Amino acid sequence: MRSAALFFLVALNAAGSGPQWGGELRFCIRSQPRSLHPALADSESAETFRYLTGGVLIRVNRVTQEIEPELAASWNVSKDGRSIVFHLRTGVCFSDGTPFSADDVAYTMQVLMDPNLHSPAGDSFRSGSAPIQTIVRDKSTVEIRFPEPIAGALRLFDQVAILSRNSPLHEAAVLGPFRLAELKAGSYLQLTRNPNYWKTDGVRRLPYLDAVRLKIQQNRELELLRFERGELDLLSGMDAEQFARIVSRGKAWFRDAGPALEGEILWFNLNPSAPLPDYEKRWFASRNFRRAISHAIRREDLCRVIYEGHAQAGVGPFSAANRFWFNQKLKPHAFDLRRAQELLAADGFRKEGGTLRDSAGHIVEFSVITNSGNRARERAAAMIQQDLAALGIRLNVVTLDFPALVQRITGTFRYETCLLGLVNVDLDPNGQMNVWLSSGAHHPWNPNQTSPATTWEAEIDRLMRAQAANMDPGRRKTLFDRVQEIVWEEAPVLYLLNMNALVAASPALHNLAPAVLRPQLVWNVDRLYLEGRP
Repeated sequence: MRSAALFFLVALNAAGSGPQWGGELRFCIRSQPRSLHPALADSESAETFRYLTGGVLIRVNRVTQEIEPELAASWNVSKDGRSIVFHLRTGVCFSDGTPFSADDVAYTMQVLMDPNLHSPAGDSFRSGSAPIQTIVRDKSTVEIRFPEPIAGALRLFDQVAILSRNSPLHEAAVLGPFRLAELKAGSYLQLTRNPNYWKTDGVRRLPYLDAVRLKIQQNRELELLRFERGELDLLSGMDAEQFARIVSRGKAWFRDAGPALEGEILWFNLNPSAPLPDYEKRWFASRNFRRAISHAIRREDLCRVIYEGHAQAGVGPFSAANRFWFNQKLKPHAFDLRRAQELLAADGFRKEGGTLRDSAGHIVEFSVITNSGNRARERAAAMIQQDLAALGIRLNVVTLDFPALVQRITGTFRYETCLLGLVNVDLDPNGQMNVWLSSGAHHPWNPNQTSPATTWEAEIDRLMRAQAANMDPGRRKTLFDRVQEIVWEEAPVLYLLNMNALVAASPALHNLAPAVLRPQLVWNVDRLYLEGRP
């Protein structure tokens, strides 16, 4: 799988005598993280913050897709895959000077696996019914034992920022290149260099930068304007119109890195306790209804009109960029209005005077919520609205600021459908356990189930656990192919498109190595530097 990973490397080298020290890197995040606790990272902004501040035992190189030693200098995996012994680096300290040891790893795993915490990263480590055991052998050696083997377990540690057991600062004491200096609610997060960061360039402690400012900006147009005025150094996740504007002005470095792992998805609220009318719940619970909606959407038009060809129609949880895990047998749900009408008719829906009604006479009208400030997503919602009108369905588009949207989809469940982006943190499906397990906190259509609500979700649970416990890549591939097929058949999530990775950067920024895995531009932030600018 690693050798088949698609990657793009564009190293930008400095023209001067070498890297310059100091300066502040500035870029935007879409929202303020709901929590700064690294074990609770549940959004792209929270993941970015964790990546910049957290120290991990093992890091996945975003370009090569290979695992590399970080706080663990080496490790040994038992033949049965149930045990990993980590040999830790010595002489490493947290940002406040507290020494790092095996006790911190044990404490981190204890926190991560706390069932009351509902850590998204913790879900990926669950195997079998027994708890994970962490055994401290000495200050620099720790063993982690799993009740069942977890395939690809080493890669999962890329998402586990080590916490300090003894620091009075608790999770604010970090092992990554930067630490939090200031949080101005709704405005920015200011990070400063960690004076005790363990990496060096052979002479001095990294990072080269003095600071990173994460500006909270939902509106992508304002973000683009700030970039053009020189107030920001990085842009990623651009739509085609924004990318064309950057290219035409010719003042910044830019790149279409090809198919990314991210995608645009629409899902239905299948939570039985959601405050929705019972008849709406019956609509969404029907596979025929969900598939009809999918067949009514013109995916190719979304790719052509909104992304100007910088996207491909979506088919499942992984794009074709993930060559090993992508199920080549599946094709996107084709636009087929007649098929959509047949599926609806099979459930008793009928069209009267241009309006679709269910078998009880209820007008078929519902809303889709999405985040405000993302013009491409808002345009996609408007186009889907037009597509569904052809079936006689009234779709209302509701844009919300991101915190309000998150509260609806994870707290109150006061929504009908949701249009958002899918972010993959790794190529391996084990990184999505919290999405696919019915008990997962990020199981989008009905999270945190005590037992599977449907037989097909129970089957997905079984398949995901089986592939995670199997050490044979080919067998794992077969099992996860079936997961993708079930999701394609049942359509609780509609995969609309996969966009290309469109990125841009200030010409003053050096050592960039763009990747398709997030964080695409700052994965090597400790070695980025600015030339000729404070």
